[in-house]
Amino acid sequence: MTQDHEPLRVVIIDDHQMVLDGLKAMLHPYAGQVAIVGESSDPQDALRVVSEVAPDAVLLDIRLRGSSGLDLCGDILAARPACKVVFLTVYDDEQYLYQALRVGAAGFLLKRIRGAELVDYLSRIRDGEVLIDPALAARVALSAARLQSGEFWPGAHLGLTQRESEVLALLVAGLSNRAIAAKLVVSEETVKTHSRGIYRKLGTSDRAGAVAVALREGVFH
Repeated sequence: MTQDHEPLRVVIIDDHQMVLDGLKAMLHPYAGQVAIVGESSDPQDALRVVSEVAPDAVLLDIRLRGSSGLDLCGDILAARPACKVVFLTVYDDEQYLYQALRVGAAGFLLKRIRGAELVDYLSRIRDGEVLIDPALAARVALSAARLQSGEFWPGAHLGLTQRESEVLALLVAGLSNRAIAAKLVVSEETVKTHSRGIYRKLGTSDRAGAVAVALREGVFH
């Protein structure tokens, strides 16, 4: 981070105190570049902390106890649009990455990152870049190339398997579980299993929500 900047003011949010302590220790040698101005291990209290200290950036886990980091990211950006929200997580999952970018995250990094790397990434995010951990970036680029070449099925970019895509298409068409099972020559229980996978990957809890996301995301035209 260039010296003409004031230290980047950061709030860290994680439901494990050990992680919060570890982040503070890791960033301590870089206090002139990154200042930890707040922390929260309680997702319900995190938005209050962010509102009170008005940080430049928030480091946030994707999954929080009894809450969703994705939802919290949306709440933070609604309250403070200029804040940069950076997910720092152990979940090496393209679906979480896509969801994070859709809710406005400025970065998606994995917790195995080193202090110097994190400070460098925060500097670049401060300057307007959107950054993805290199471990995921290569896979995302490959997925995008395959999608452009027509190798993937509708919804593949959202993490759906080919069979889940087929089931979702039939959900959108309004077929019942029994009708879907008959059409795909599988059991109703198999259809339910695929449906649960679809709901999880689309971040919804039921058929109507999955259909709404599929239509909003333009999965089927």
